[in-house]
Amino acid sequence: MTKTFCISIFTIIVLLYGGVSETFAKNSEEEVITFLNDLFVARSNFLVNKPSNVAKYYDQTSKTSRNAYRVEQKRMTYLNTWGNHRGIHFTDSQSGIRITRIQIEGDTAKVSLAHSQKLSYMYVDKILHPQSFGIGTWHAITLKKKDGAWIVFKEWYLDPLEENPKLIAGKLGGAVHFPPHKKEVKDGEKYKRQKAVAYANKYAGTAWGAGNKGRYNSKYVNYNVKGGDCTNFASQVIGDQEEGGGLKMMGPWRYHYSAGGNRTWVQTDAFKNFIVRSGYGKVIASGSFSDLIKPTRKHPHSAFAKLLPGDLIAHVLDNDVDHFSVVTGFDDKGYPLVNSHSADRFRAPFDLGWDKHTKYILIHIND
Repeated sequence: MTKTFCISIFTIIVLLYGGVSETFAKNSEEEVITFLNDLFVARSNFLVNKPSNVAKYYDQTSKTSRNAYRVEQKRMTYLNTWGNHRGIHFTDSQSGIRITRIQIEGDTAKVSLAHSQKLSYMYVDKILHPQSFGIGTWHAITLKKKDGAWIVFKEWYLDPLEENPKLIAGKLGGAVHFPPHKKEVKDGEKYKRQKAVAYANKYAGTAWGAGNKGRYNSKYVNYNVKGGDCTNFASQVIGDQEEGGGLKMMGPWRYHYSAGGNRTWVQTDAFKNFIVRSGYGKVIASGSFSDLIKPTRKHPHSAFAKLLPGDLIAHVLDNDVDHFSVVTGFDDKGYPLVNSHSADRFRAPFDLGWDKHTKYILIHIND
């Protein structure tokens, strides 16, 4: 047997088995992608009490898999219990995923993905068109193959529906009435309110309904890995000079494009104090959900009557501002809707994902 013949045989074997290996890897990846698409469709149906058989995607004999399943049960309970407190019935849920990383080793697959969720609802006490809003989440999932099928072995994500359903503000079986909002959004001399709302809608991230292909504005640092991006996003909305509200940076409130935002730009309490003390904004009212929906002498139609698209809501826990969201409109019954980062929301009810211990500061941005 000649040396040339041996090399040719070796080359054929390498090409043959290399091709088989490559095909196997491709098939495995496609199998994982199919599993994940089916999983998130089933979870979306489960979320609004539609037939789903979601349990089959988990292994109840595994602690981590069982815990991941319980998260989905808890968020389903929270969402529908919240709806029962607001006179809302959820009618549909649609799901889309964008996979950013798949690593498969044997019977284990590690996946990173962005999940975009559309939730639709109707009011129980009033005939209106279905209303829809979006939420978005980033997921780190470990899958295992058991008995020839993939299952969710472990999962982590920052879930906006993880609150205790027993702590929702309001009454079970009740309904909440907000003042109607038909006011046209107009730009002021200092604050470009229409542009601020358009910016919030464009850059609401992975949430269903957002623009920019589900991505943040790349000219700003993403602070989600540094504690949260909600205040950075609110600062962008009101302060971006090209696409946003156009309020000029001043004093301690600044973003350095080579380095990122300073403390007042990205930190919740510092940002709130600056907005109010600088004259850029003023507090309409503050208090719990139950406090703010009540008519008062100062606000006979409740404090929400003074709230406009482009204004801000600070979410307060234990006397510290925990989160900022941007008012982007109102649904057909007047419910205030917000956009935010960490987790991403697009025109979502402002109190969804919060409980009765949360206090809110309604902040009007002066035009």
